[in-house]
Amino acid sequence: MIGILAQVSTVATGEPVLGTSGLIFIGIYCCLLLLIGWLGHRAKKENTLADFYLGGRGLGFAVLLLTLYATQYSGNTLMGFAGDAYRNGFNTLSIVMGMMSIIGAYFIYAPKLYRLSHSRGYITMGDYLTDRFHMRSLTVCAVILGIVALCNYILTNMLVLGKLVVWLSGGGISFTTGVIVLAVIMVAYEFLGGMRSVAWTDMMQGLILLLGVTLIFGAIFYYNDGVTGMIERLHEHKPQALVAPTAAENREWWSRIVLFFFGISMYPHAIQRVYSAKSEQTLKRSLQFMVFLPLITTLLMVLLGVIGAGKFPGLDKTGSDRITLLMLQDLAQTGNSGLSQALVVLFVAAIIAATMSTIDSALLAISSLITKDIYQPLRPSLSQDQLTAFGKGSSIVLMAVTVGFAIWLQDATTIMALIKLKLELLCQIAPAFFLGLHWRLLRGSAVLAGLLTGTATAVLMKQFGVLADSGISPGLYGLAMNVIVLLVVQALLPVAKRTSL
Repeated sequence: MIGILAQVSTVATGEPVLGTSGLIFIGIYCCLLLLIGWLGHRAKKENTLADFYLGGRGLGFAVLLLTLYATQYSGNTLMGFAGDAYRNGFNTLSIVMGMMSIIGAYFIYAPKLYRLSHSRGYITMGDYLTDRFHMRSLTVCAVILGIVALCNYILTNMLVLGKLVVWLSGGGISFTTGVIVLAVIMVAYEFLGGMRSVAWTDMMQGLILLLGVTLIFGAIFYYNDGVTGMIERLHEHKPQALVAPTAAENREWWSRIVLFFFGISMYPHAIQRVYSAKSEQTLKRSLQFMVFLPLITTLLMVLLGVIGAGKFPGLDKTGSDRITLLMLQDLAQTGNSGLSQALVVLFVAAIIAATMSTIDSALLAISSLITKDIYQPLRPSLSQDQLTAFGKGSSIVLMAVTVGFAIWLQDATTIMALIKLKLELLCQIAPAFFLGLHWRLLRGSAVLAGLLTGTATAVLMKQFGVLADSGISPGLYGLAMNVIVLLVVQALLPVAKRTSL
């Protein structure tokens, strides 16, 4: 995601990338989001936390699949992955395997978690932790980790949206105006219908994302002579991209895959979608289809970056981060002008859709964590209406604060260095789910000890650069310490009765 900030901030303002018709299309798209939010409000069945945050637990196959897809793939997929592929060649294919591995992680814990969520009324990941371990301190620590990771996620994506607006309009629309308008739109449709509106808008955004990626890649692939042209250009201009990975690069491959497996599968907004499925069969079918979507999205963007390495050799770090934009500009010049402009508009819409779907989902998840896991225990006498109102209000406050930070930090390109810690933090929660759901004797104090140790290890190693050249993520060293401490503490504790989960 840092790469995206660098790439959009280094594109000079000037002539608008989109013409008037393109900006009108984006405007219509935003209006449709508000309409869907209103329809989600009309479909509301009751004014409860379950209805607002989980859509009444009634998401069908198509909606669940596309909301999972739109949430999992952000603007980083469309732009950041291509830049990484430009620099590292086919080694970036590890990202594709990492995205596919996430579905395997879901299958380990999601079906059982779904059954528990429906029988016990879970709304957030904190509800499961409280019900399973009966340890308030563990729930609060895990929830705080989730909130910190998602706050970084939202802020970074808001910066991306603001810089995209400036770039698309050639500076005609300011960063501040773009961020505020898009933030108001997202808060409006989320305020109206909660998860139902977010999932329905994700459905449209997911379709645009699928269509935009496949069509733009198909056009670029066609106009650059397909596989033959790609290999010939790489062989001539960047032969190192065709070399087999070294031992260190292999370690980085596996490190990235394992980090994706444990980290991304712990997204709080993804866990809420597990709860929101209409049935267990619907959940499983959606996950089965999700296995193949990285081949349509991540793989195509990696190949686009590899094609760009042969097409525009010699770019530095900043230049390579802009490879998606360079390929779009090249397409507009070499292809059919009318068709190329339409494809560029569609792809831009896909970038905006992917980024907005990430923001609205993360915002809803943070609001639910604050309301259900932090605020409600302090005010247990409040009604569902009052809690829902508080949740809606917290979304508005959160977005306002995020917009303020985004405007304040709009000129920075690497201010989100902490975003690298997102997955390192989230994977420390994984033992509570992967082990807790299947090991009935596991104690909450052991999980908490492991979580705190793993988090401290990951943060300190990251901060001081310990073993930075090992090719293994600090988060995985932290996760290893997490599990070791968990097992040691569990062995030292007196044997407990099995839980009822």
